[in-house]
Amino acid sequence: MIETLTFDVTVVGAGPAGLAAALEADAQGAKTLLIEREARLGGILKQCIHDGFGLVRFGEKLSGPEYAERFMEQLPKSKVTVFTLSFVSKIEREDGVNILTLVTRDGIRLIRTRSLVLATGCRERTSRQIGVHGRHCAGVFTAGTAQYYTNILGKLPTKRCVILGSGDIGLIMARRLTLEGAKVVGVFEAKPTPSGLTRNISQCLWDFDIPLHTSKTVTRVFGEARMSAVEIASVDDCMCPVAGTEEIIPCDALILSVGLIPENELAESIGVPIDPKTKGALVDERNETLVSGVFACGNALHVNDLVDYVSESGETAGKHAAHPLPIQRNLVPVECDASLLYVVPQRLNQNTEDTERVFFFRSSADLDNATLTVTRNGQTLFSKKYAHLRPPEMERLSVHLKSDQLAGAEPVCFHLEGSRNE
Repeated sequence: MIETLTFDVTVVGAGPAGLAAALEADAQGAKTLLIEREARLGGILKQCIHDGFGLVRFGEKLSGPEYAERFMEQLPKSKVTVFTLSFVSKIEREDGVNILTLVTRDGIRLIRTRSLVLATGCRERTSRQIGVHGRHCAGVFTAGTAQYYTNILGKLPTKRCVILGSGDIGLIMARRLTLEGAKVVGVFEAKPTPSGLTRNISQCLWDFDIPLHTSKTVTRVFGEARMSAVEIASVDDCMCPVAGTEEIIPCDALILSVGLIPENELAESIGVPIDPKTKGALVDERNETLVSGVFACGNALHVNDLVDYVSESGETAGKHAAHPLPIQRNLVPVECDASLLYVVPQRLNQNTEDTERVFFFRSSADLDNATLTVTRNGQTLFSKKYAHLRPPEMERLSVHLKSDQLAGAEPVCFHLEGSRNE
């Protein structure tokens, strides 16, 4: 007979978002379960041995494992039940209750839970998803996989490599591989501007004399059993390769840092609507999705560049998952124009007493002397000036909005104005 366990709150994923969510739900008095498919808690932080974590939250530089440990050391003091090496294979909904089918070392278990928090993180895009041609030879790694080989397994995956994409993980691995004795020929970015944080570009590339080439991409890999070279080409304004600009660069590895995709297969399986901009769930200010009782947080909600905000997102979800609303939500849309890539949350609940609403957004272009304006029905609700904005650098914004300012069905609109930094 399959064992059935009942909890108030179940958190799927024990990375920084899941740990924060579970601890907060427990602190609110909810009977809480934390599920992790790996043997150890901490998510991706386990392999992030560089510092820079915790500056916002703890006011000090921590490595990834140190940051995760700050949360994990609280678990024995809590009443949170933790399942590791456990995989959620299916979620069903029955009369507003979430029923999870869990595959564990002890067999199949069923979990009945009033509230469900999805903290499943994100995955990396692969070479096939960006159209790199060539044979399936060894030597093509995502940046996260290269990081795992180097930091966890203690194996150097390359001696001479090319890095495609200037995302933060790729920049950090450029420095890490150089410190381990590998030659990083260069970082190649298809966009006209780099995709990583300014501090990582400075500390990981310029400090180590690693060249950054923008408006260039990898079009082909060469090699039989192992990669021997890659083909580089310039791209036009539409990021299509320009004929006649091809260049062959000998190398034994191609490291990909070409974007992250939130893991939302479980959310989609129970009908949670997904935002095409963030690839994460549509949520309100409580981080509750449009399916009542299901919450999303961390990188499963939208890709963050600071782990401190991932933890904050988890705490928001955990707190409100422990306290379901006594009345039905009345949601108002939050919209943005082309001046922003996205805004989260995408809904605001009229039936809440909270006046502080926390938003996260990214500009769609590099802007100087920018002004963010939040309007509704042509009325300005809030405005704020920014000296500099860059798409890779997410902004956190706290706005006090009273319930009477949200009356009606009209959307709350975000708009940015500023001088473009070409």
